[in-house]
Amino acid sequence: MRIRAAVAEAADEPLVITELELDEPRDDEILVKIVATGVCQTDAHVMHGRAPAPLPMVLGHEGAGIVERVGKAVTSVQPGDHVVLSYQSCGECAQCLSGHPAYCDKAVAANFAGARTDGTRGAHRVDGTDRELNSHFFGQSSMATYALTTSRNTVKVDKDVPLETLAPLGCGVQTGAGAVLNSFDVPAGGTVAVFGVGAVGFGALMAARVAGATTIVAVDVHAGRLALAEELGATHTLNVLETDDVAAAIREITGGGIQYVLDTTGRADMLRHAVAALAPLGQVGLVAGAAPDAAVPPAEIALGKSVQGIVQGDAVPQLFIPKLVELYRSGRFPVDRLIRFYDLDDVNTAFADAASGDVIKPVLRLAATDQN
Repeated sequence: MRIRAAVAEAADEPLVITELELDEPRDDEILVKIVATGVCQTDAHVMHGRAPAPLPMVLGHEGAGIVERVGKAVTSVQPGDHVVLSYQSCGECAQCLSGHPAYCDKAVAANFAGARTDGTRGAHRVDGTDRELNSHFFGQSSMATYALTTSRNTVKVDKDVPLETLAPLGCGVQTGAGAVLNSFDVPAGGTVAVFGVGAVGFGALMAARVAGATTIVAVDVHAGRLALAEELGATHTLNVLETDDVAAAIREITGGGIQYVLDTTGRADMLRHAVAALAPLGQVGLVAGAAPDAAVPPAEIALGKSVQGIVQGDAVPQLFIPKLVELYRSGRFPVDRLIRFYDLDDVNTAFADAASGDVIKPVLRLAATDQN
């Protein structure tokens, strides 16, 4: 079938909206009509050649849509179901089988190789050339009118919640919320700081409020984002541009140190502040990796402090995304406050607005539903 898709042809070049041919779903695949898809920082990393993914690539990994057709081996969804798309995993390694698919042995190949796990590709050019084209990004490549997915990364959701609002749950928001609710398992009365309140950071902040944290500190350089953070649950905000010592400020707020810090910035200086702000037995979680010079001297993590990498909030999408949907429905997780909508043809404007910090979560609309 013919589809329209946003293709990153080469590093640091604008995305190109291109007509492509998409295969029919294989026995284990699902054909999803994409209603909306979020624009995530990981998409930008690939677009700029800063991620281990081959170009050209059909981007998109926060899709939401309606099941069009399913392969004969698929039993988890059926045509007409509303679904949110998430990351891909093999389902067979020790991590997948023990409930930690975000740490799948084949995670890089399954999400970044630009092909199915058997090396084949389902999207093809129709311009008369044989130029290479990669797809299956995160097992979906959802910046397109249709996508091929599998049961591993396709989550059925209720039809009474707008799909265009749920799209960000598949990666960025899931990562932040999962870091707080799964990886940290923040208890009621806990203290949490979030460094960088983009989509991941806001997911963490809203989840900290859900968990019953009594001190939630938002740290950023954007005054507007910090103001929104106060509305969505932050008890304190710190503007890095106006704070001489972030760690000292957090220790003053908490009266001695904070229990949990989620760093979404990946900056070496912020990692040092994060560790210095910890109370004994405190934890720092890193979701953006860390700068090459981001070293933590052993003496800094004495007293039981720890620093850990967190992938996808250690979430099992089929279990965690429905929980986030229920929290949104109840008004406790207002992800809609983060979103600005764009048409697919305006995809490069959406990326630019995200890069400037003007928009927290751009979402591309690709199709209408009866909800809208």
